[in-house]
Amino acid sequence: MSTISKVQGAKNQTMNQHLRSDPIPFIDVGAQRRRLGASLDAAVKRVLDHCQFVNGPEVFELEKQLAAYCGAKHVIGCASGTDAILMVMMAKNVGPGDAVLCPSFTFIATASPVARTGATPVYVDVDEATFNMSPESLKRGIATARKAGLKPVAVIPVDLFGQPADHDSIAEIAKAEGLFVLDDAAQAFGASYKGRKLGTLAHATATSFFPAKPLGCFGDGGAIFTDDDELAATLRSIRVHGQGMDKYDNVRLGLTGRIDTMQAAVLIEKLKIFDDEIAARNKVAERYERGLSNVVTVPRLSPGNTSVWAQYTIRLPEGTDRDGFAAALKAQGVPTAIYYGKSMHQQTAYKHYPVAEGGLPGCESLSQDVISLPMHAYVTEADQERIIGAVRGALAG
Repeated sequence: MSTISKVQGAKNQTMNQHLRSDPIPFIDVGAQRRRLGASLDAAVKRVLDHCQFVNGPEVFELEKQLAAYCGAKHVIGCASGTDAILMVMMAKNVGPGDAVLCPSFTFIATASPVARTGATPVYVDVDEATFNMSPESLKRGIATARKAGLKPVAVIPVDLFGQPADHDSIAEIAKAEGLFVLDDAAQAFGASYKGRKLGTLAHATATSFFPAKPLGCFGDGGAIFTDDDELAATLRSIRVHGQGMDKYDNVRLGLTGRIDTMQAAVLIEKLKIFDDEIAARNKVAERYERGLSNVVTVPRLSPGNTSVWAQYTIRLPEGTDRDGFAAALKAQGVPTAIYYGKSMHQQTAYKHYPVAEGGLPGCESLSQDVISLPMHAYVTEADQERIIGAVRGALAG
């Protein structure tokens, strides 16, 4: 081999090593921004031109389009997914002495609005295969609440990581017990349960448009879906300080819970490509399953469900050093995240609330061994091969 060839070979090897170590985005908001570039710029410019930054025409157009997308009668845009849950709790007059049943293996925003009203979150376990609320634990949680002298009034199933919860079973229990159902679809708007889009399966559905969500804006945002005319009217009042017929006649306690016009304009453009992105996410999930199902526990999609794959969360083999595994992937330029290293009942500010009889072994087990891999609509096959190779290599090592 000539000296020139040897030098070129060394350069190519160095370049290949550099490419292999270039970080892969965990969630690539930038790729989506580049795809929508001109249309997003135009949408934002329209808002800048008309200067209706609060309750501008885009807010009402977004609500209309979201309703058409999922089939809900009413959509109330709001400032965040957390506010969406809080507003529903306020509209239903949930307060001290009331119990609201929540899965513990989820983000704290499911329970924090309940606590803020003075009501008591009661934690229930999850199905380890789907990550979603266990109907049997829900029954035990209701009994636990009553034994504690609380009045069970509502249940908040969470459609975790993009897959719908077991809504039929939960609805049946809720009906028998007289509970209001608020679906926390913050991670799953766009998914379907037995042919029905989320947004129509519960008395009310809350979602989030945080930038990392499958349908995300460029800041905070959320929405509430319902077919209940009276509830919708109350929510619209709560969204603006509890306003009645006049802005100086506030008829109930409320908050400043509006989604701003700029975020609505962004979401209108993103909604146009949402179904295409969901299809792309499903292809990414299918490739992960093919490449990893024989070395880790991959997510299981329940029959009749579709997922928007907000996260792709795997379970590591028993005895695996999760921190060491994450470090090994990071060294290969593959980021990971842990959702959730502590379930809600294990967290300092929330661990004093009641736990369903029988405990929460599913939540605690998941918190110990789950880890999430890069998931978004723009993961390339080449990057995914890198990720799969890194996972397999870390486990083999």
